[in-house]
Amino acid sequence: MIEGRKKITKKRRHIVGLLVEDQPGVMAKVSGLFARRGFNIDTLVVGKATQKGVSHIVVSLIADDKTVEQLEKQVSKLVDVFKVIDLNEKHSVVREHCLLKVSSTAKTRKDLVNIAKLHHAEVLNMNSDSIIIEILGDPEKINNFLKLAQKYGIKEVSRTGINAMQWGNNKK
Repeated sequence: MIEGRKKITKKRRHIVGLLVEDQPGVMAKVSGLFARRGFNIDTLVVGKATQKGVSHIVVSLIADDKTVEQLEKQVSKLVDVFKVIDLNEKHSVVREHCLLKVSSTAKTRKDLVNIAKLHHAEVLNMNSDSIIIEILGDPEKINNFLKLAQKYGIKEVSRTGINAMQWGNNKK
C-alpha cells in the first residue's frame, strides 16, 4: 500500500439483527440512524421476538466491513436496542419469501407449473390469465426464479426482504 492512500475495502451484503424494545418510535430511531450515516437499507424485516416487549429487526445493506462495524457500534448505543447480532451468511440461515403473479395462458400454464415444481415453489392460485406462485429460499434463488418467470410476463411481485437467524452460538 502506498503511504497516504486509504485502503479500499470491497462492499458486500451485510445482514444485521437487532433485538429492540417493542415500542412506538423505535423503528424510526433505528432507520434514522442509518439515514444520518448515509446508508440505504436494502431490506428490512421486523417481528416479535420470543421475549415479551422485544422485537427482532433484520436489516440487510450493502457496505464495506469497517463501515458496518462502526454502524453496529452506533446502533448498539441506542437506548432501545438490547442486542446487535452480525448475521453473516457463514453462520446463519438466510431466507426470503416471495409471491409473484405471472401472466399465463392455456399454453403456458403447464410450463409455469413445471418450472415452479422444479424450483420447489408452490402454485397458490390460477385463473384464466395469471398464476400466483410462492417461493422461499436464499435471495439468489429467488432472483434466478424471477429471471425465468420474466419471459412469461410478471404482473406483480411481493418480496419480504431478507430474514436470517444464526445457527449455533457463533459470535461472528
